[in-house]
Amino acid sequence: MKIKVFKIGGNVVDDRGKLEKFAADFAAVDGPKVLIHGGGAIASQMQRQLGFAPVMIGGRRVTDEDTLRIVTMVYAGWCNKSIVALLRKNGCNAIGLSGADGGVIRASKRPPVRLAATGETVDYGFVGDIGPDSIDSGFIIGLMEMGLTPVFCAITYDGSGGLLNTNADTVASGIAVSLASRAETELIYCFEKDGVLLDKDDDGSLIEKITPEDFEKLKADGTVADGMLPKLENAFGAIRSGVSKVVIKNSANIGNSRQTTLCPE
Repeated sequence: MKIKVFKIGGNVVDDRGKLEKFAADFAAVDGPKVLIHGGGAIASQMQRQLGFAPVMIGGRRVTDEDTLRIVTMVYAGWCNKSIVALLRKNGCNAIGLSGADGGVIRASKRPPVRLAATGETVDYGFVGDIGPDSIDSGFIIGLMEMGLTPVFCAITYDGSGGLLNTNADTVASGIAVSLASRAETELIYCFEKDGVLLDKDDDGSLIEKITPEDFEKLKADGTVADGMLPKLENAFGAIRSGVSKVVIKNSANIGNSRQTTLCPE
């Protein structure tokens, strides 16, 4: 069995045309598959509408109690169920889940972190980190064996009655790594660009392959920053942990080979 784990970003989820195109293409992918979605663009918009300013550090959302309520409503509610409805429209037998459902993704609350770049200590609040034993891969495989396609949002749980906000790229990587211990697994990050770009405003500047050494250089010169940082950090972490292939590509082109491929060396 070969499993494909897809992740789509919040900018795709927030664009109905892009989301409908992706849903149709994803539904047509053969074999067992899992979808993890973001929703950060919608969550930030909702925060502002409710009078709260989103706080992002290193591409990760600082999550106080009010923010946790908002992202749970957005991710586990509107985004998740809208995606499931579109997939079912396209003949994909999808089931929408958070990490709390079935106890499938258990995370630990992140302690305050000292940022190497600035020396500042940041309390991310109700943000969850995933460990090597956080994900019940047997539960996920059981759903796929029943003919279901799991669709996960980025809300996890702490095992003590609390919810946590976990970066969706991290959830995707964690699920892929967990499944890779049971079957060959490929991880596909999909967003609104064709892959990692040398110039974020030039779609023709696609970087086709990135090694860990390349990644360090791209971080140092600022080419890779903000939300792309956790994406690549998780991508390389997945490769080191047994995922057979990791690519980053446009959600509109999941069937072609235009993409950035992450190489182990």
